[in-house]
Amino acid sequence: MTAAHPAKPVRLKFEIGARTLFAVRRSLARVPLTLEDAIESRLPVLPPLERGTHGYSVTSLPEDRQAAMLHASGGMLPFVRQRYTRYYLDFEIGFDAWFGGLSSNARQGLKRKAKKIAGGGALDVRRFHAPHELEAFHAVARQISQRTYQERLLGSGLPDGPEFVREMLALAAADRARAWLLYIAGEPVAYLYCPVLGDTVIYAHVGHDPAFNDLSPGAVLQLEAMRDLFAEERFGRFDFTEGEGQHKRQFATGGVACIDLLLLRPSLANRLTMAALGGFNASVALAKRAVNAAGLEKLAKRVRRGA
Repeated sequence: MTAAHPAKPVRLKFEIGARTLFAVRRSLARVPLTLEDAIESRLPVLPPLERGTHGYSVTSLPEDRQAAMLHASGGMLPFVRQRYTRYYLDFEIGFDAWFGGLSSNARQGLKRKAKKIAGGGALDVRRFHAPHELEAFHAVARQISQRTYQERLLGSGLPDGPEFVREMLALAAADRARAWLLYIAGEPVAYLYCPVLGDTVIYAHVGHDPAFNDLSPGAVLQLEAMRDLFAEERFGRFDFTEGEGQHKRQFATGGVACIDLLLLRPSLANRLTMAALGGFNASVALAKRAVNAAGLEKLAKRVRRGA
């Protein structure tokens, strides 16, 4: 099981769509479950909290283990931050069986997009394994990442700090990293970076230039990455990590119903924070249902984007 991470400040956001109205900071010790933990429905061990730490952030907890986790926490205040399926792909079935298991629309769509990107030639996909290759990959991928919505709006693009680069190169030296770039007409437009934990390939950092959205370069690159990983015949699973996504559902062969669970010390400030956040989220969900029922989804999206 993955060890707990040191406590760090976490922003508990009051948000509507991608817009954060305000946030409350809490110092939380992150307790992440690996894909194997989730599949095996394991219960994590909570480390002792340091002074000044408000609680825990438990990620990818199997949904059916919520009650047991609350009991093991010893009276901490629970708050479900999000619910999702943690998707994964099983490499043991082989590429042909996996690709054949996709819907006919998905298969034809991917082939059509790849053909359009290739422009009558071959796809320009470049692969990176060795440390010097990953160093070159990072320099190019950072240029793409700076143009992505993940970095501009969410602050979650490909990291550029020296600590991340050192870790990436160390993983590459141990043959525990894979990366890809997709080029169109000589221009880099999409990247994918995956560290390897045991025999599991982890979907860590991905992005594409929004100027090429109509060509779906991210999906095409993902397909080519899967083709490569199947061909290596050394990995067990591909872990799509936390959170939902159409491409995850499309490419996955299985999944585990999970929650991200906050467990906070039972102080008055934490009780008030959780009550406010729970009430706010319930109000947003109610408003969203009302908008959907009235058929105003497109208008609501424009308002959220500030159009």
